[in-house]
Amino acid sequence: MDDTPNQLPSTLPTLRAKAVEAGFTMSSEDRTGSFLAALAAGRPGARILELGTGTGEGAAWLLSGMDRASRLTTVELDPGVQAIAREQLDADPRVTFVTGDGGTWLEEFDGPPFDLVFADTWPGKFTHLDRALELVAPGGTYLIDDLLPKPDWPQDHEASVARLLAELDERKDFRCVRLAWASGLLMAVRTT
Repeated sequence: MDDTPNQLPSTLPTLRAKAVEAGFTMSSEDRTGSFLAALAAGRPGARILELGTGTGEGAAWLLSGMDRASRLTTVELDPGVQAIAREQLDADPRVTFVTGDGGTWLEEFDGPPFDLVFADTWPGKFTHLDRALELVAPGGTYLIDDLLPKPDWPQDHEASVARLLAELDERKDFRCVRLAWASGLLMAVRTT
């Protein structure tokens, strides 16, 4: 079976070209993006949080799966990188861009929970994990990627990933599944 996604967001080629021009190499791969789109499609009227906009490829995938009533909030520290995403996606009324530190945003956010939280950066994954999980609605999904070893990982990063996975596996309020696929995903569904 070929798992190459066949329904690409219309903005993806431009976002990808702009990412290359900017030297940005941390975009979600297409299989992860396709998975995000499917998760978004299964949640009509969803509230979705993306931590780590990057150049907007993950956001493009999420938007491609979302219905008209769904809303995406995407947070990015680097305004230059996020400007690429804004340029291509800001006309979509379903998306709200937040430029700032994801950890600070998580600490200060006081709104309702989200149906899907995609943590594609350190805050919400390696830092502020408990707060990110608090923001997942009952029955909602928490998704992280980039969990399979890569040659460019810092020396201690594999141990950090192992600790993160162990911590998530021990939680009683989430049901977790590890996917050794794409860049390595973990999906956790809130059970309480």
